[in-house]
Amino acid sequence: MQSDGAVLRMRGISKRYGSVTALQGVDFSLAAGEVMALLGENGAGKSTLVKILAGLERADAGTIEIGGVLRRLRSPSQSLHAGVAYVTQELSIVAPLSVAENICLGSDRHALWSRRRLDRVVRRHLDLVGLGDIDSATPAGDLSVAQQQLVEIARLLSRNARILILDEPTAALSDAEIEKVKAVVRTLAAEGRSIIYVTHRLGEVFEIADRVTIFRNGHSFAPMEVKSLDVDRLIEHLLGRRLEQMFPERGSISGPVVLALRDVTAPGLREPVSFDLHKGEILGLAGQLGSGAAAVVRAIAGVTPRLGGTIALHGRPLDARSVRNAIAAGIAYCSDDRKRDGIFAVRNLFENFTSPALPRITVGGVLSRGREVKLASDLAAFFEVARDRLGSHAGKLSGGNQQKVALGKWLGIEPSLLLVEEPTRGVDVGARAEIYRHMRGLANQGLAVVFVSSDNQEVLGLADTVATFFRGRLVRITAAEHLKPEELLRDVTHPEAVAAGGPA
Repeated sequence: MQSDGAVLRMRGISKRYGSVTALQGVDFSLAAGEVMALLGENGAGKSTLVKILAGLERADAGTIEIGGVLRRLRSPSQSLHAGVAYVTQELSIVAPLSVAENICLGSDRHALWSRRRLDRVVRRHLDLVGLGDIDSATPAGDLSVAQQQLVEIARLLSRNARILILDEPTAALSDAEIEKVKAVVRTLAAEGRSIIYVTHRLGEVFEIADRVTIFRNGHSFAPMEVKSLDVDRLIEHLLGRRLEQMFPERGSISGPVVLALRDVTAPGLREPVSFDLHKGEILGLAGQLGSGAAAVVRAIAGVTPRLGGTIALHGRPLDARSVRNAIAAGIAYCSDDRKRDGIFAVRNLFENFTSPALPRITVGGVLSRGREVKLASDLAAFFEVARDRLGSHAGKLSGGNQQKVALGKWLGIEPSLLLVEEPTRGVDVGARAEIYRHMRGLANQGLAVVFVSSDNQEVLGLADTVATFFRGRLVRITAAEHLKPEELLRDVTHPEAVAAGGPA
């Protein structure tokens, strides 16, 4: 990090939405070549601050100074003109267009250029983000999610952005892809670019950030040097209290078998999978993206076809040829993309909480408002969602509350089996602890739970039993209390090294 003073100063930034204060007198600064991690629980105010800087929102009060010049950022184009670029979680890649066309998107001066000239212009930006081996004529939709994320960054670099805001850039990436993004961040910082890095992955803070600014309840705290912190102290600062126990205590597994898989094959699996799941048990399926872990739960849930083998629920064959059939059998499935198919973003929480359980809230095919309110209120109370938010659109909630709704709505069908993909993706550390507690509480009440996660700490802390997956095959099934972190990491990254006599 260079020490030539701040390239960005935001002073006294305030923002209200009706009666809700999102930011109150926030001060924030950023130095040249610095990677500043921005942390806070969902709803703490960090997203509002970066949207104001990106020109997506207007502050009610305060000043913004970039490169020593006072700026009034009233639109994204004004922000970009001032040298600020914002890469959001939701990619804006146009899949049918080429990589080069995506990088030049929105720039009229490239419209009539030949393909060769276009490639020459974008090549230096692709090299900078680590995509130098990519053919710029390749359709952007053919790239991996991580590569698309890097193309987004290349596009903004082509506009000569000096301050980059990266909002949860690794939330949906595998470990290998995450390493690519982190390497690009280090390269850009070494070049003198300033990075605002918004994340819920605390490990990333210690790997790439110079300083960290924490937000809580609309206030920002003085930035801290990352080298002066450890994970426990960082969590304490984030929550304003000590987090004594992230994961609840495990229960004892003594119930009957609820789910039995025998030699199941499905798209994404290279070898058959077999296991038993007991009443009250939490089974964690660990693996990186494409490992086959998600393929298992999707086959059980009827999302993808089962190609072979048998699945039994409570000793009876399960005919889950569709999600509808699975729901009718008492299987609840919560996908890893809550915005796409976990919630109805523009509908209120009454409708979201009760949507899977319409037979319970209708009489003769007619909706009973009283039953709807009662069921939604009960589910909201269990997942600690404030009742006065039930009339709000789900899309207006923080990521943590959205995930509670995406999970909580399934209790309305009174399931015996809960399937969850990435239960805390994009969720802050405080909300994570709540979700873990609720999932353990459901298991203690007798619900059988299977969850898929690429977060090894989550798998070891929440699961009773762990099934590890690598490249489409089940590596092993082990009691979580007997599985060491280094063994889990080996299983999901390179188990063949052990099989071939290599180092564990």
